Amino acid sequence: MAESEMVVRRLLRTPERLHSLLLSPAKFERLADAMGNLPAEVGVYVADLEVMEQIAGFHIHRGVLAAGWRPSEQDVAFDRLLERVPGEEPCLILAAAGINNSDNMGGLFRTAAAFGVDHMLLAEGCCDPLYRKAIRVSMGHALSVPWAECVDLPEAARMLRSERGFRIVAVESGEGGTPLDGCEFGERTIVIVGAEGQGLDRSVLDIADDIVEIPMAAGVPSLNVVVAAGIVMNRIRHHSGAQGRA
Repeated sequence: MAESEMVVRRLLRTPERLHSLLLSPAKFERLADAMGNLPAEVGVYVADLEVMEQIAGFHIHRGVLAAGWRPSEQDVAFDRLLERVPGEEPCLILAAAGINNSDNMGGLFRTAAAFGVDHMLLAEGCCDPLYRKAIRVSMGHALSVPWAECVDLPEAARMLRSERGFRIVAVESGEGGTPLDGCEFGERTIVIVGAEGQGLDRSVLDIADDIVEIPMAAGVPSLNVVVAAGIVMNRIRHHSGAQGRA
């Protein structure tokens, strides 16, 4: 389920993923330009906000809802990610562990899109990136940035290193790691971030080629995971000059 005009406009770019639209009269008019090529099987329903809320079962103040088809389990399986990153071309993967807050999940996808991350990898236990709040916070980028799930993140990272030539970089504070400015990331890198507070498991830190620490002022022990990911992604893109995903 997706909401907000901006997010639904992004979804309309891939109409094959749409099931139906529920719009207020005003939003129907505003989105008319983007709905010209909708497949006939996509239902478009128009109703007043009061009726929309009765149908949806929650408060609606944006006047637009879209129901879409979820990717299959096979489409988001880790094996599929391995298939998508063959060869030796530059590739940046952002992996997330322990992210169970929809705001943070959406923020990570928005950050990934902003810095040209090629793929997201979500460890078991992360919240659903296709929950409507996560989609909204991501500004719709949870619908466009390729992602996959894995049960065992350390093992998945090892496979990316051994079979696809990736360098594993874990982002963690208080581990005596390499300061961000001194880290070499390489052209094929998987960057792993964890939730603020609990951080990354020792099993993840132990398999990393490098543990990166973001220098901070005294008395500030950590950053929100979205902020930390953005700082690291910016450093990678600034120094590599890569553009990432088209």
